[in-house]
Amino acid sequence: MSNAFDDVVNAFQPVPTPGPGRTPGRVGMAILLLLWVGLGVSPFVFAVSGLKLATGSIGTPGTLTVVSCEELGRGRYDCKGSFAPDGGGAAIPVDASPDSTAGDVRRAQLTPEGDRAVATGTSGILAALTMPFLGVGVFAFLPYVLLYVFKVRRGRRAAVVFGSVFTAVSLAGVVVGMVAAYA
Repeated sequence: MSNAFDDVVNAFQPVPTPGPGRTPGRVGMAILLLLWVGLGVSPFVFAVSGLKLATGSIGTPGTLTVVSCEELGRGRYDCKGSFAPDGGGAAIPVDASPDSTAGDVRRAQLTPEGDRAVATGTSGILAALTMPFLGVGVFAFLPYVLLYVFKVRRGRRAAVVFGSVFTAVSLAGVVVGMVAAYA
């Protein structure tokens, strides 16, 4: 056989497992766990303004009409729209969601900055909940990892079941949110 094939085969050979003392240590493990928690909390933090807009807590209610969508390549789009406030007045040019199609007309909420409009109603709320559901998925197996790090054997099986259920819920929430965003 060729040397390239031998290199590929050798890459998949088992390697010795690390021995004792090869873990990150207490400080390293604490840093990793803090980073994990930060990664899990960030989707909730970044979703707050989108949820407030989708529920109508902030912004100006009205109707968004998508005027044009320009393809940027690689499946990305830049959509522009016209927002007509419910209170009357001139239509405002805004950025529309990249998942829009030219000609779409939907209920929306204008951001306080006045630069973009976000869908409201059930589909807007479900789309805004996509990121928090992703955060649930990040936290799903954290209890198991904590039990492992602190060398607690009792409860690991329950933690795996808990993590599996929360991962399934997270995946379902993300899929529903994405479908709502593109519907």
